Amino acid sequence: MTDDLNESKKGMNAGAQAVAAVVLVGGVLGGMWGLGEVFDRATVSGDRGPAACSKSHGFVSAKHVSGARLCTALNRQDLPELLGTPTEYARTADGNEGSVTMASGTKIAAPEATVTLDTYSVKLSASEDRLPVAELADFLGATTQKTTILGHPAALYSSRTIEFTFNGSKVGTGPGGIARSLLVARTPKDGGGSFEIVIWRQDDVMPDDTALLRVAETVLPTVPGWTAD
Repeated sequence: MTDDLNESKKGMNAGAQAVAAVVLVGGVLGGMWGLGEVFDRATVSGDRGPAACSKSHGFVSAKHVSGARLCTALNRQDLPELLGTPTEYARTADGNEGSVTMASGTKIAAPEATVTLDTYSVKLSASEDRLPVAELADFLGATTQKTTILGHPAALYSSRTIEFTFNGSKVGTGPGGIARSLLVARTPKDGGGSFEIVIWRQDDVMPDDTALLRVAETVLPTVPGWTAD
């Protein structure tokens, strides 16, 4: 499935996961969703069917893959099965446009999409920077594992989540559990540009790397901008 994939889950203990919603922090390509979307997720009804991708938020450039396109690629009918939770379905599915400002002042597009199920949340981000994944991996921590996905250089690492708790009109935050992130170069030659897939759970259990890899190997080839050769 991947080359030289070894366990790299040491150094972080899983804390209490979100009571109502979990928001990822610390990803290379992504940021934190707005509080409005957190409230939306906290009040999702269990009576409706699988969520469809909502309209992408923010400015959409014709030159870049949009958050809506990322959401369409991620919100697959077989996503629950890929995650190892075949009886579940998407509760929320959303795309978001964004940008990252580099040290030079240059802004690069950084769209993202998130799909949330009962057990897992999954985020797919894209970046068009010129930084090779092999170089970025050196800044992701000592436990970061360099590997390959479908012949593309990749890096597997852990990050934290923020826990949001809701008590009436009061919102509390605190340290959450562990998210597992996979950063993958857009091209086999790793000439710049990357995608990142992140999964985290709604409980205190460590995410399954096998599930993360299944999602990556199935979803990434369907994303605009992925280069197989």
